[in-house]
Amino acid sequence: MGSMKEERKITGWAARDPSGVLAPYTYTLRNTGAEDVLIKVICCGICHTDPHQIKNDLGMSNYPMVPGHEVVGEVVEVGPEVTKFKVGDCVGVGCLVGCCDACRPCKAEVEQYCNKKIWSYNDVYTDGKPTQGGFAGSMVVHQKFVVKIPEGMSPEQVAPLLCAGVTVYSPLNYFGLKKSGLKGGILGLGGVGHMGVLIAKAMGHHVTVISSSDKKKEEALDVLGADDYLISSDVERMQELADSFDYIIDTVPVHHPLEPSLSLLKLDGKLIIMGVINVPLQFVSPLLMLGRKMITGTFIGSMKETQEMLEFCNEKGVRSTIEVVKMDYVNTAMDRLAKNDVRYRFVVDVAGSNLEEETTN
Repeated sequence: MGSMKEERKITGWAARDPSGVLAPYTYTLRNTGAEDVLIKVICCGICHTDPHQIKNDLGMSNYPMVPGHEVVGEVVEVGPEVTKFKVGDCVGVGCLVGCCDACRPCKAEVEQYCNKKIWSYNDVYTDGKPTQGGFAGSMVVHQKFVVKIPEGMSPEQVAPLLCAGVTVYSPLNYFGLKKSGLKGGILGLGGVGHMGVLIAKAMGHHVTVISSSDKKKEEALDVLGADDYLISSDVERMQELADSFDYIIDTVPVHHPLEPSLSLLKLDGKLIIMGVINVPLQFVSPLLMLGRKMITGTFIGSMKETQEMLEFCNEKGVRSTIEVVKMDYVNTAMDRLAKNDVRYRFVVDVAGSNLEEETTN
């Protein structure tokens, strides 16, 4: 364990240009501040955001960039004013590492809506240096943005919960949809969608997976435990299930019609948009007005919700479906993720990888 005054050189895997190819990169971690926690990274999930960022798909990427915002690790040092954690704790870090602490969202403990939030990577920290993510040996993070992993949860299982898990938990929590007996739909069965099924079932909901084909029917029903499977082009079944859902979580990240989902919602039903779509979506207003229905969206979750979600998943035994890979496979994993060739989340075994060496896959 190093002194809190000495800078640390560590190695992570970074993209250096919009090709998005990740390779070993050595950089300096900031000193451990009074409220900072030094974390040795154990593993890190791969989110759909990662390939978009490393390839500059959003036009806002800065290089070199070490991605990764589903980070699980062990505390190896704490600053003198840290009260929440101690050396040896298993902890998690999600999408954010900073906020202004002064605005309305921050004061309401929903710092994910702070206009000055600081991302875990591809951003600039308060010291003016770039933030780097969890595809690295270590991270230094302010204690506000660290969560305690409940005892008994495996790091690899926890990683996807820190983004995909809380993304689903947050709207169910905020809109009062946690009580058992509700009927929910999950539109799209990827990384977020599969967590939606698992968490909604753990809450005691009747869960229907809604998809454009029957490709994932067996997985949805037999593996994830969904109660029903609805193909959106099946007109007869769509009519049969009209006006019956309390909510639908829409995880589809590309342009698609909203009317079919709106028709399934009952009075006061909610269509919750989770997919990031950069083109306008359309609907006809009577579908909303005649059922007092709502189209809304939420963004990841607060630190408070993240901790609650972890406790909930631990209590209910929620386990995500993952594929664990070493760091030298990460470029192949990114390519496979772009093709949706993963069930349902890649998790990189960072601690078990040789971060210094690049291997041809």
